[in-house]
Amino acid sequence: MVLEQLGQPLQWRELPTPEPGKHQVLIRVRACGVCRTDLHVFDGELPHPKLPLILGHEVVGEVVELGAGVEGLRVGQRVGAPWLGHTCGRCRFCEAGRENLCEFAQFTGYTLDGGYAEYTVADARYVFPLPDAYDDVAVAPLLCAGLIGYRSYRMARREMLGNRLGIYGFGAAAHILIQIAIRDGMRVFAFTRPGDHATQDYARDMGAWWAGGSDQKPPEPLDGAILFAPAGELVPAALRAVDKGGVVVCGGIHMSDIPSFPYAILWGERVVRSVANLTRADGEEFFEKARQFTIETHTTPFPLRQANEALAALKAGQIQGAAVLVME
Repeated sequence: MVLEQLGQPLQWRELPTPEPGKHQVLIRVRACGVCRTDLHVFDGELPHPKLPLILGHEVVGEVVELGAGVEGLRVGQRVGAPWLGHTCGRCRFCEAGRENLCEFAQFTGYTLDGGYAEYTVADARYVFPLPDAYDDVAVAPLLCAGLIGYRSYRMARREMLGNRLGIYGFGAAAHILIQIAIRDGMRVFAFTRPGDHATQDYARDMGAWWAGGSDQKPPEPLDGAILFAPAGELVPAALRAVDKGGVVVCGGIHMSDIPSFPYAILWGERVVRSVANLTRADGEEFFEKARQFTIETHTTPFPLRQANEALAALKAGQIQGAAVLVME
């Protein structure tokens, strides 16, 4: 399924099977998660995507061919290809161990073709062997919603002085993260679209201590908050909800403009920070956790040819958990 023009429906195209280059593997795709970042690319909210483009960066598949120089992987192995597809290894960010900020990074389903296809190629150094306990559809959301959610959580915990964690936007990332947070002893306060009682019930079923609309204040101050909803107006709301010394982490790659707000709600050594991309170390640490206990993912499968319908359902807020494309 090919994005030929921004904002226009994806087109079914018969294309040659790609060939793996040096350090690349050819992957037969079994499933691919549908992420909100795909929508941001589709709508042109992320600048300068490769066009034409095959979207998708929660790619689950089987290695069917190894390119020159590939080590540590074998034909027949199941792997996942995430958002971060390549870094230079030489810029100041890479040398400082912050490859997620690489000046020359390439991204799956954005500047590189992704997984809305039967086959894709990926840099073997940036794919992850996947835990055996998960089937193809269940593991797909872990490759972005899981990874970015986990990095956001790590950033929040670094600053938090207690265990009261707010999550704004209870979708694919939140329903994975809440399981890790509760296991770590966090009390999770879930914020949804105002009036979305079904999702609030869903959050409580997942173990949330409290659930309500994003226009509500929690019943007690928070020690930290993570924003997965791409709505800039939630930043002041979250700042008002966190206690002194608290942190607000913006976990999305795109967000609408943050409105001005009084200094008083930032004062008290509150912190606002963003999370950008991921590192391979994030992935290795996260998938080690995913092997220690089973993270349940709530998914809605769509055939590959219904990728447009899956994107539309995600945009309309009709997906609880994550949408996943499956190959026919």
